[in-house]
Amino acid sequence: MAKQPVSQLVVSALKEYGLPVLVFMAFFAAWEAAVEIFDIPEFVLPSPSRILLSMRQTFNIILMHSYATLESTLIGFAMSIVFGLGLGLAVGYSAIIYRAVYPLLVAFNTIPKVAIVPILVIWFGVGKVPAILTAFLISFFPIVVNVAIALATIEPEIKDVLRSLGAGKRAIFIKIGLPRSMPYFFGSLKVASTLAFVGAVISETVASNEGTGYLMIAASSRFDVPLVFAGLLVISFLGISLFLVFALLEKKLVSWAYR
Repeated sequence: MAKQPVSQLVVSALKEYGLPVLVFMAFFAAWEAAVEIFDIPEFVLPSPSRILLSMRQTFNIILMHSYATLESTLIGFAMSIVFGLGLGLAVGYSAIIYRAVYPLLVAFNTIPKVAIVPILVIWFGVGKVPAILTAFLISFFPIVVNVAIALATIEPEIKDVLRSLGAGKRAIFIKIGLPRSMPYFFGSLKVASTLAFVGAVISETVASNEGTGYLMIAASSRFDVPLVFAGLLVISFLGISLFLVFALLEKKLVSWAYR
């Protein structure tokens, strides 16, 4: 297979990523202009240039706390992938497990995770463990639901055809259920990856002595608003980066599911 010329690759990249980049640039330019035109105080809304200056001045501190947030998020998210995929497959495979477990999962998901953090602090103390568990709890549900729905909504006609060919329930699950659930699974990973950051930061703002959430609370207590916004931008960057990783994996591994 012949390689594409560099010019074609550049044009393709501009078509795919050019518009989002332009939208981001226009957003920050409008933000900068609004702060200057309306003379908004820094402690109310700092300009993007002031936020970047704050990030440069406190780069090492932001890097240290960002690493702590990323570590907690990735550990909790990895746990949610393992347990979410396993439980989702079990719930989708068995109608009995579906009827027994699914209502409990829905009831648990309605509980605000910020209300669980104080309980986790009582059990495990202040530190990294509550952040990991909060990231796990908040990103666990989308994975279970998407995988279970993919398995539970296999067309009856397909099952009937396979049964007529002598396939049992396990064979249908392996040959049809698992491949069918993969696009749903990777779609849920893109959602759950961003939720995992939300869970970790929530815990860090409530009970932690490290992490981006802790940094933002400490900065807000001394009215260092540019540093607070710098923390928000860092969290957004980390979340987008993890989202893009799973988007690329989805494109590589389950491209057959999309037209």
